[in-house]
Amino acid sequence: MSSKKSKDPCKVSACRIQTCLKEHKFDETRCYDVLEAMRQCCLKWHQVSLCCSGIKLDRDYLADKEAADREREQQQKKQQQ
Repeated sequence: MSSKKSKDPCKVSACRIQTCLKEHKFDETRCYDVLEAMRQCCLKWHQVSLCCSGIKLDRDYLADKEAADREREQQQKKQQQ
């Protein structure tokens, strides 16, 4: 009998978060798209995915991204003046 381990359905998303954070020097604001994809996975699979333990299911990462983008644009405008 071969026992097949079930794959964590959100592991790929979790790995993408780690890659994104490394690429952006652990600046979470640069990875909101990836974090939102993980949240969506966890909304569906949180009861079986171990990767979802630290994900806030009620947090809207896309709204956070929009706010961070606006703030970044304002800072750039200030620097150009």
